Amino acid sequence: MQPHNLGRKFLELAMRDRIALRVLGADGDVADETIGFHAQQAIEKCLKAVLILHKIEFRKTHNLDELIDLLQENALPLPPNLDDLDMFTPYAVLMRYDFSVNESLNREQTMILVKHVYDWANGLIGNDNCPS
Repeated sequence: MQPHNLGRKFLELAMRDRIALRVLGADGDVADETIGFHAQQAIEKCLKAVLILHKIEFRKTHNLDELIDLLQENALPLPPNLDDLDMFTPYAVLMRYDFSVNESLNREQTMILVKHVYDWANGLIGNDNCPS
């Protein structure tokens, strides 16, 4: 599959997580860990979509910092709100199984942040801003 097409597929998967985030985020009975998980997944897939587009290999990881480092190392455009993204890495696995976590998540800010990262990735892929 061409990098552009695979990148688009990753964005489609990110959109699924954005939809889950929006629907579940409106329900106060849904745990913040579940909301954080879908936010982390959407961000991860957006970062990977851009890396795929630029033919940058990455290992299987949920670590957002690692993916951002790859963007930086390859002088690629960085997502907005960069400093806020690393807080979502623990939601990939750790916080879903750690019952001692008592931090609350601002759901509205989370949804806005995920939208900005998605729009960033979509803009790069949609504009076909990549090497041939």
